[in-house]
Amino acid sequence: MPSDHLATAAELLDDAAERASGDAGDRLREQSDAVAALAARDRGPDHGRLARIEHVLTDVSEGVDDDTADTVEHALAELREYRSGVEGV
Repeated sequence: MPSDHLATAAELLDDAAERASGDAGDRLREQSDAVAALAARDRGPDHGRLARIEHVLTDVSEGVDDDTADTVEHALAELREYRSGVEGV
């Protein structure tokens, strides 16, 4: 399965992490790194892993400014698009 959506999501999260401060910035950086690592793997993540990432991002987006929240939402859209092609559930 192509990991373009994951790579794009990782880039968007990296951008959001640069603009966020404190704990939100740290959490976004962690998720950016995790998604980038998943994009580089031969085997993609399962629904459970993607759901956990989505949950963290939804939580973090509530505590950042509107522009950063929009960037996180775009990353979430990329993750959801990738997830729509994952078999299972």
